[in-house]
Amino acid sequence: MLDEWLNEHIWPVEGKLTEEDVYWGTRLACLEMIRSGTTCFNDMYWHLPGAVRAVEDSGIRGVLSSVFIDLFDGDKARDRIRTCERQMKDVRGSERVTLALGPHALYTVSEETISWAAEYARKNGLLIHFHASETEKEVKDCVAEHGKRPMEYLDSIGFLGPNVVLAHCVWLSDAELDIMARADVKVSHCPTSNMKLSVGRAIRYGDLKRKGINVSLGTDGCASNNNLDMLESAKLAALLQKHTSGDPTALDAHEAFEMATSNGAAALALEGGSIEDGKLADLCLVDLGSVHMCPGHHLVSDLVYSANGSCIDTMICDGKVIMQDGSVPGEAELIGRVRKAAADLVG
Repeated sequence: MLDEWLNEHIWPVEGKLTEEDVYWGTRLACLEMIRSGTTCFNDMYWHLPGAVRAVEDSGIRGVLSSVFIDLFDGDKARDRIRTCERQMKDVRGSERVTLALGPHALYTVSEETISWAAEYARKNGLLIHFHASETEKEVKDCVAEHGKRPMEYLDSIGFLGPNVVLAHCVWLSDAELDIMARADVKVSHCPTSNMKLSVGRAIRYGDLKRKGINVSLGTDGCASNNNLDMLESAKLAALLQKHTSGDPTALDAHEAFEMATSNGAAALALEGGSIEDGKLADLCLVDLGSVHMCPGHHLVSDLVYSANGSCIDTMICDGKVIMQDGSVPGEAELIGRVRKAAADLVG
């Protein structure tokens, strides 16, 4: 399913995207995240300068990486490396925008490029965003090619480390869990995407937790999720663990809430995720009068199991109010521009 979805539907359209398309698409994503309570996100995509401009203009926070896909072509690999080096030099981050590296996955990036990314990130103090062990096919292909499972292989080439955020991590062995714990990698769990794309297994959350591995929460983007509502993803993460384990106490509301807040901040090396002295002034105000929050016996449980993005009333990022009383300045104009860009693209 994932191969078909990428090769026949996603990549052909992405090949036609311009930097301006990415700017407006990212502006729309930021608007949806503002409306649903996400103050910071971790992303990899094409046309990094356009995404950086969009985040700056939107007022939220982002860890943005330029995607690496070389399809094992030496010329493409060298071109992507040159592009990345140029972007890391010329594209400026800020208090709200952190630049990172985004080699896509084992099935799209050569060993040489993955190794280069690991070394470049270490030398320059950068985070790495990588997709790993999303499907059984990915694991079997890695074993057939390298004689090792993905985490074993990535460890053998020196890729894994505390600066690496691994999206998905569904198909893991016990030995791989030990490797990940030793390397102090971070995991971004994307339950909605995993279920939509039928990856065939739920993440081993209980085992990851017992190994002390940081598990945060992701949406995997609108293409494989359809929305960016992190409260919805928190609920689905909790329910998926209960369903697959047969244990109604698995991944409780507090853990799901931490995955969406403090665990995410820690994974991205940010002093945030909780309201404390010295932490980032990134927070949202919840409408406790919402029907979803009534009668209000347990706030965290209500947020995870009952609420959704519509319960967010006000958003503050970096100490600045960017949505107040459910109103985001310029929203109607932005939606109109995005509709036009989307129509031009598919037309």
